[in-house]
Amino acid sequence: MKPRSATVTRLANPKLTNAPLLSPETSRLVASRDIETVSPSKAPQIRTTTENLLQEACDYLIKVDGRMKPLIENHHCRVFSPEGLAEEIDPFESLSSGIISQQVSGAAAKSIKTKFIALFEEQPESRFPHPSQVAAKSIEELRTAGLSQRKAEYIKGLAEKFASGELSARMLHDASDEEVMEKLIAVRGLGKWSVEMFACFGLKRMDVFSLGDLGVQRGMAAFVGRDVAKLKSKGGKWKYMSEQDMIELSDKFAPYRSLFMWYMWRVEETDISTME
Repeated sequence: MKPRSATVTRLANPKLTNAPLLSPETSRLVASRDIETVSPSKAPQIRTTTENLLQEACDYLIKVDGRMKPLIENHHCRVFSPEGLAEEIDPFESLSSGIISQQVSGAAAKSIKTKFIALFEEQPESRFPHPSQVAAKSIEELRTAGLSQRKAEYIKGLAEKFASGELSARMLHDASDEEVMEKLIAVRGLGKWSVEMFACFGLKRMDVFSLGDLGVQRGMAAFVGRDVAKLKSKGGKWKYMSEQDMIELSDKFAPYRSLFMWYMWRVEETDISTME
């Protein structure tokens, strides 16, 4: 991700992508909701922008449930701050990095990504390869970066979808939450949780909620006053809160469930640094 100028204010929408997206093939900014120039003679309109989105969302969360206030006062959510929303995202790089990181340590993922980039560029700080470059490589060549057979297949398949136009920065920017989830989950190697995290931390969509995240589940249980230390495993799996209870509580915070989810991680101090 590359930071844009912090002074650039853009229109924001809690139901759409709020990150400025780069074309994976050209590295050009192709999707960004810039504010149109308004005549000074016209009365100013109150609009949701990248400058006020986080404040609007925080105010809404507190209005829905006053217990959110101390969490919000004690933890600043940079993800949806003006600075966080200024970071330019290459969706192909972001999704590929997620695949590389699956089931390996952070250090191993970083090493593999560096070797992967070196397959295409000789300079150590080179840009991430374009989808067409990756699609042109054989699985065997991609594996020399340290990728497993399956991960090499996943990334090559993802590259082919971007190269063909089946996936694009424009689509990921303008599509509904449901369309984004449907399109990406259909890609081999991208599970529901991975897509939810990309939609939240990559695309900066404000109304994402992951029922399958154990950290969120544990945080919500603690948030409503349950003693999570005493909750037992059911059927070999930890269950701090039922899905129905999670849905009923989280739905109250729509269309800002991503922010609510972020604060539920904070309740139990789950380490989400690798996601951001």
